[in-house]
Amino acid sequence: MAEAIQEIIVATKNAGKVAEFKMALSGLPYRVLALADLGCFPEAPEEGQTFAENACFKAKFYAKLTGKLCLADDSGLEVDYLNGAPGVYSARYAGEHATDADNNQKLLEQLAEAVPEQRAGRFRCVLVLADSEKIWCTADGTVEGVVLSEARGNNGFGYDPLLFIPERGRSLAELSAAEKNEISHRGRAIRELVKQLAVLEK
Repeated sequence: MAEAIQEIIVATKNAGKVAEFKMALSGLPYRVLALADLGCFPEAPEEGQTFAENACFKAKFYAKLTGKLCLADDSGLEVDYLNGAPGVYSARYAGEHATDADNNQKLLEQLAEAVPEQRAGRFRCVLVLADSEKIWCTADGTVEGVVLSEARGNNGFGYDPLLFIPERGRSLAELSAAEKNEISHRGRAIRELVKQLAVLEK
């Protein structure tokens, strides 16, 4: 099966994500490319109600445009007190053109009345590998934490300074890149995807 599909297109314009996927899949017989390697493509609409729906749509959207196997992800922060919000709206929680600081500020405002025991949350990442006709693999990864009342740390991005990881005793933004990759939602989802692809190779 793999001999017929030698390339995987990472359906993102984020160079950091592309590098991460290239490294993770380096032990498998696939050539990993970025969308930019094939040309200029429009943004895929994100209209799903779940991370899985968005990732699936993005993977198929770019698979149809490129004619190749595509890997897409969708991820964000889920807070129990907010019934799973910001969820799929994580990147635009405070508005379409919101900055990380805007989103973090809105999250803190929404949790102003929440006591520590109510501030459980997690980052979730869903990966979907698909061609234009079918889904090949899906993988889900989470990292559990507690939303802080103020930002801590200067590493990472997005909501990283606000999600405290009890098992590490620090926020995600206080971890080094290597430490974060060990436990991150995307790192866990990628490792699960690699396992599934390895099984397909057999």
